[in-house]
Amino acid sequence: MSEGPQFETIVYETSADKVATITLNRPEVLNAFDRQMCEEMRAAWKLVKDDPDVHAVVLRAAGERAFSAGLDTKKSYGQPDDIWNHEDPGELLSPKWQQCWKPVVCAVHGICTAGAFYFVNEADIVICSPDATFFDSHVTYGLVSALEPVGLMRKVGLAETLRIALSGNDERVTAETALRISLVTEIVERDRLWDRAHEIAAGIARKPSSATQGTVRAIWESLDRPYRAAMQQGLIYTRVGNPIGQAEVAEKGPDRPEPRSR
Repeated sequence: MSEGPQFETIVYETSADKVATITLNRPEVLNAFDRQMCEEMRAAWKLVKDDPDVHAVVLRAAGERAFSAGLDTKKSYGQPDDIWNHEDPGELLSPKWQQCWKPVVCAVHGICTAGAFYFVNEADIVICSPDATFFDSHVTYGLVSALEPVGLMRKVGLAETLRIALSGNDERVTAETALRISLVTEIVERDRLWDRAHEIAAGIARKPSSATQGTVRAIWESLDRPYRAAMQQGLIYTRVGNPIGQAEVAEKGPDRPEPRSR
């Protein structure tokens, strides 16, 4: 892989197979995010969006103990004085808020708590290692858990979201439970986690990007629309993306690797 622009809180790399890798790189604070990381993540999503040689993304984290502990509470995030101008850090961390529709594969190991759900909620495919634990610590410290659960509910449903949000530090969702409730789609041994995430992303990246981006956008935007409106919008996206993707397949041939089961 080759390194791209230099950041302080993340590492951005690209590879010849059209995969960009973003590594959260504050292991000394369990990869907790501060304003700088949020702004660097926004910049990274723009790089992904604007680079025609990037078709998919792997999001992962450095260090052994944690994927992310959420917001760095030991540093001021630096909200504006005017309360009505306060922003949700999740908007900067989110590829979808940044109008980036290239598929994201998230590889989680160790602790994933509180604001870390911003990353998980916005990923298209999430896999984890057996040591991964997911929990939301907000209510334990007297904080309302009102943002992360909204995204989480779209993945695991109301009942599981309420249990996670209200349990605070009392319960940790194991990798096995995360798989059962569809928070993740696969459990991979820790020493294979990054390779497997890249393998999935590279497989996606071999497909026409016009098709995969349109698929991601149609599915995610359907969550904000009534059924019929979502179907109508999806039809528009097929008419936009299909001619481009089909032309690419006609020129290069379809991607036909050996199928694997899961």
